[in-house]
Amino acid sequence: MKKLHLLSNAHLDPVWQWEWEEGAAAAISTFRAAADFCEAYEGYIFNHNEAILYQWVEEYEPSLFTRIQTLVREGKWHIMGGWYLQPDCNMPSGESFVRQILLGREYFREKFGVQPTTAINFDSFGHTRGLVQMMQQAGYDSYIFMRPDEFPALPARDFIWEGYNGSQLMAHKIEGSYNSALGKAHEKIGEWLGNHGDEPIGLIPWGVGNHGGGPSRFDLDRIGEMMQQPESCGGFEWVHSTPEAYFRELPEAKALPSYAGDLNPRFVGCYTSMIRVKQRHRKLENELYLTEKMLSAAALQHGLPYPAEELRAALQDLMMAQFHDILPGTSIQPAEESALHLLSHGLETASRLKTRAFFALAAGQPKAQPQEYPVLVYNPHPFPVRGIFECEFMLEDPNWGEGFSNPVVYRDGVPVPCQAEKEESNLPLDWRKRVVFAAELAPLSMNRFDCRIEMRDHKPLPTLREENGSYRFRSEDLEVTINARTGLIDEYRIRGGESLLQPGAFAVLALQDNEDPWRMDTHAFRDVVGRFELMDPAEGSAFSGIRATLPSVRVIEDGLVRTVIEAVFRYRDSFLVQTYKLPKQGTEIEIGLRVYWNEKDTMLKLAVPTVFGGNGQFRGQMAFGISELPEDGTEAVAQRWVSVLGRTPGGLQRMLTCVNDGIYGCDYLDGELRLSLLRSPGYCAHPIGDRPILAQDRFSPRIDQGEHRFTFWLCAGELAERAARIDREATAHNERPYALSFFPSGEGELSKSLLELGDEVIQLSAFKQAEDRKGYIMRLFEPTGQARKTTIAIPSMGIREEVHLGGFEIATYRIDPEAGTIQTTGLCENLV
Repeated sequence: MKKLHLLSNAHLDPVWQWEWEEGAAAAISTFRAAADFCEAYEGYIFNHNEAILYQWVEEYEPSLFTRIQTLVREGKWHIMGGWYLQPDCNMPSGESFVRQILLGREYFREKFGVQPTTAINFDSFGHTRGLVQMMQQAGYDSYIFMRPDEFPALPARDFIWEGYNGSQLMAHKIEGSYNSALGKAHEKIGEWLGNHGDEPIGLIPWGVGNHGGGPSRFDLDRIGEMMQQPESCGGFEWVHSTPEAYFRELPEAKALPSYAGDLNPRFVGCYTSMIRVKQRHRKLENELYLTEKMLSAAALQHGLPYPAEELRAALQDLMMAQFHDILPGTSIQPAEESALHLLSHGLETASRLKTRAFFALAAGQPKAQPQEYPVLVYNPHPFPVRGIFECEFMLEDPNWGEGFSNPVVYRDGVPVPCQAEKEESNLPLDWRKRVVFAAELAPLSMNRFDCRIEMRDHKPLPTLREENGSYRFRSEDLEVTINARTGLIDEYRIRGGESLLQPGAFAVLALQDNEDPWRMDTHAFRDVVGRFELMDPAEGSAFSGIRATLPSVRVIEDGLVRTVIEAVFRYRDSFLVQTYKLPKQGTEIEIGLRVYWNEKDTMLKLAVPTVFGGNGQFRGQMAFGISELPEDGTEAVAQRWVSVLGRTPGGLQRMLTCVNDGIYGCDYLDGELRLSLLRSPGYCAHPIGDRPILAQDRFSPRIDQGEHRFTFWLCAGELAERAARIDREATAHNERPYALSFFPSGEGELSKSLLELGDEVIQLSAFKQAEDRKGYIMRLFEPTGQARKTTIAIPSMGIREEVHLGGFEIATYRIDPEAGTIQTTGLCENLV
């Protein structure tokens, strides 16, 4: 007989139209009712996932938790999914997804002795293809999701989902909804039978959702009555079931077609709404995984106790913030404030731990010579990082007289390119110093620089001047022309070639938008209603707080390392300060934006028109992979970088890359890349029919009003060279080497590089203590899609081993420091 699997569940958002305390209350009451039904109804099974909800029950009503443990052992309550929670499934990094799985898996194994094999993300707003390999390596064979609600690209609701590296698992797209209205579960089942009566097998999730409730007594009684009446069952055997039971029978019931791609887009406004949460989330991701690497090095090289519990607390802050109504920006304002507090708590924890590791890793550094100011920079990456680094320090005595104390940076007694720039402090005194220098940092080790002071009559003045309405910056590698009348980039040339940008690049555009943070009604933002325009000198000077009248495009720093140009703009009631940092060596330029945003129903995008026209290919980094992004103006989601590649008008094949520090939305059409910066919708403003989205009788606060900062790094080059370098460059910009002026004691043993990778591409995703405290975990990833090999070298342990990774392959290793061995292990560290 055909079989219909009834999946009783209760979709519980920890946060959405309510704060987490109310979410915890709903979880407890829903679980209590579900436990009652499991005990009262023979054959009934309740399914639920999300470790965080079980943790709340365990803490706030332990007697109920004990009941659930008993029901799980008896097979009446099924632990579903097994992740920490249902996160957004596009914006977290690959390593964050691993931790969502790992924390959930570990919790359910410890508390219930179970390991689900079907992953569940019912309500997440789209799903990156990178999930497939991670789930497969974690022991999953199947996946259930609902969104995108309509997705014609899928060959069927049941299919084989293929990951970036060719990995596969079974997947099921829910029809309609993951829940059912109170007392209406039988109607949902009847509707399914009417539409799919000829199917050999079916899966129907039911139970009151959104704010909990789950199964009701009326629903259970009605379903039970229909089960006893074969004529009501439509030729199906109805069973209270589990996801695993459904997928065990699915391959035998019907053939499954394959699909290789992301499950996107859906709710494209969520790639940008609540940018403060998104930026702070990215920062915590970066700082947490960087700090783990530094703490591992300090533990292995200097015996620093590894703070596993403190790190776990910060990790749980990050995991909670990735929930699919927090990170996408669709919750109420108090929930946003709570998320920012949560992320700040994680960042404060990471900051303290990073500093603890830094001082331990500074052991053995020699004492400073008289009149020298040491600057120590720790590179947390297993490859050399070349770049521009900044550090501030105090002179031992302020200069109350005339003249300027100019810092000069040395490495091993040899001067390196450097310059003094304006410090963060605004004391009009020659005392606090900010030094900027260009260098290459050795892998996973402390790098030592020393500053000496040379007295000058004044701070060196900029030499770049406006000529014929433009600032023309030239170096051996780079030519950039900034229009003094528009404040925008008109030319960007590398190594004497043709410009890769159209004139007017890096304009900030205002686009028509509405009050809906999801933007449920569209997949694109294309209607330009205005743009930020350069202010006239008087207005720009007044905005800048300058008494004199200065040009609104001006050179503010110039030296041996870089030239910095600043421009000030206005759009309606909003203002913008845009800076261009142009290096004297290399081809990468840094663009900084400080936006004062006061608009409503408007989206802000940064426009980068390229010379590739309609032939450009648009790509972006996703979790453990690269996605081919739409080239028709559809809003897309990507992580640390995007790229456009194609042939220039002169016939050269080039790749233009852009790294960011915390945005996710973007689009591309006819050669123009647009990077999504801000929106201004209402909080949790859900469109329903033709009703007004926001109350029309009062003031309604808008998301992301006020001051915001963004940084982008633009670079270009030959296709193969750029494709190989971009992922590591994005990592170095996001997980930044840690610089601090510190006078070491000279005591202790100087440590060398902890870990080096012998190639120029493969990434280190994680280096941390194992969850069972037995050794250390190292996770590598191939980021280009091309199979390659690298050498893992850990000199202090005598380890040197060549490993091979397939294209986009994730590889996890367990390191035993005492035995000096390295072994392949599972994504979840083989904790089963």
